[in-house]
Amino acid sequence: MALSKAQIVSSINKETGIAKPHATELVEILLETIKSSLESGDDVLISGFGKFCVKNKQKRRGRNPATGASMILDPRRVVTFKCSGKLRDRVNI
Repeated sequence: MALSKAQIVSSINKETGIAKPHATELVEILLETIKSSLESGDDVLISGFGKFCVKNKQKRRGRNPATGASMILDPRRVVTFKCSGKLRDRVNI
């Protein structure tokens, strides 16, 4: 099961005692800051957690899986995530 934004807000409220409306605002500000940085092409590094990077994909040949028809995919930007060593160690306990 995925962790939802509401669960993050509840956790912040429970751990710190910050009121839920303020915790919600805090989470929204954090996510908007990350989104705007990625949108401008900057990487986001969260020490001990990982790094979000914006990668440029070139135009390439693709295939429509339904019809098998060949097509050209437009260039685009994608967000990738690389976890830190600390996070990897915690996940692989």
